[in-house]
Amino acid sequence: MIRIIFLLSPVFISIFWAITLAGDKKNHSIPRAYLAKFMLFPLICFGAHFMYFAPLLDVYPYFDILLQIAGSLIFPVFYIYFRLLTVDNKFSIKVHKWYLIVPVIVPIIYSIFVIFTPKIEYRSWLYNATAFPDATSIYMLGILRKLLYIQFLVFIIASYIGSYLLLKKHGAKAEQYYSDINDGSTNNAKMLSYTILFSCAASFVAAVVGRYFIMTQESIIYAIWSIFAATIYFIGYMGLKQKPVNPTFDLEEIPLQIEELAITQFNQNIIHQKILELFEDDKVYLNNQLNIMDVANAVGTNRTYVSVVINMFYNQNFCSFVNTYRIAELEGVLRQNPKSSYELLMLSCGFGSVNSMKRSVSLKTGMSITEWRKQLQ
Repeated sequence: MIRIIFLLSPVFISIFWAITLAGDKKNHSIPRAYLAKFMLFPLICFGAHFMYFAPLLDVYPYFDILLQIAGSLIFPVFYIYFRLLTVDNKFSIKVHKWYLIVPVIVPIIYSIFVIFTPKIEYRSWLYNATAFPDATSIYMLGILRKLLYIQFLVFIIASYIGSYLLLKKHGAKAEQYYSDINDGSTNNAKMLSYTILFSCAASFVAAVVGRYFIMTQESIIYAIWSIFAATIYFIGYMGLKQKPVNPTFDLEEIPLQIEELAITQFNQNIIHQKILELFEDDKVYLNNQLNIMDVANAVGTNRTYVSVVINMFYNQNFCSFVNTYRIAELEGVLRQNPKSSYELLMLSCGFGSVNSMKRSVSLKTGMSITEWRKQLQ
C-alpha cells in the first residue's frame, strides 16, 4: 500500500497543478499557461511508471511507447518553460520546434520496432531483459532502449545547463514574473534553478540505476519518488505565484497598432507632454506604488495609449521608463551623498525595496549596484 501511495503521489500532484494552473485565465501569464500544459508530461510519465512498478502487467505494455515519447520530451519541454521566463515572450512551434523534434526521433524508431515485435516476446522483455535473447526484434529493442537512456541523460544535462545559463544571464527578467518593480524578493529564479537541479539529479540516478533494479528496491522508490513529488509540487506552486504580466515583456502595444487604436499625431503629442510633466515636474516616479493606471488616469487616457506613446518616443515599456527616472534620481543622490545607505537611497528615489533597486540598476547598467556605485565615485 505504501509503495502505491509513493508511486501515485507525482500523478495526483501533476493532475492538481494541470487543473489549477489552467483555471482563472484572467490571471494567466504566458509561462503559467504553458506550465499547465507541461504538467501533462509528468502525468503521463509517472502514470506509466505506476503501471510498471505496481505492477499492472496487462496494462503497462499499452503505455510503454507513450512513456518513452513523453520521457524524452519532458526535460526539453521544461527547458522551453525557462526560455518563456527569460528570453521568449511566447511559445511558438516555429521557434521551439527543434527542442521538440529531436527528442522524439529515437522513441519513434523504438515504437516502430515495438509494433513489429510479437506481443508475447515484447511483454516478457519489458519485465525481463534476458527474455528471448535470440529474437532479432528483442535485440534491436534492447539497443534502442539503451539509446533512449543515453538520450534521456543527455537531455537532462543539456536542459539543466541551458536553464542555469538562462537564469544566470536573464534571472532578473524571470524574477519580474514573481515580483514587479515595487516588490523585493529576488530568490524565486534561484529557487527554480535549484528545483530543476534536484529533479535532474533524481532522474539521472533513476535512469542510471535502471527500472529492473528499482523494481526490487522499495527504499529507492520511496526516496526518488519523494523527490519527484516535491519538485513537481514546487514547480506548480511557483507557477501559481506568477503575476499575469511580466513588465519586462510588456511590449505588446507597439507603434504598428496605432492605426488600429486611432490615435492621432496630435493626441500622441498631448499625451507625451502630459507624461513629461508628470515625471519631470511632479516627479511621480518617486511614488514607490506607481503603476501605469495611475499615469493613465492622471493623463486622462487609457493604459494602452500611455504604453504606445512611451514605446514610440522612448522605445521602452512602462516599467523601464519609470526606472530610467528613478535611476537618474539615484545617480544624482549618490553624487551628492556617496555614502548614503541603500535603505535611504531606496526611499529617496521611489523604489519599493532595496532588492528592486538593485535589480533595476542591474537591468539598466549591466552592472551590480556596487560596481555602478564605485564607477560613479
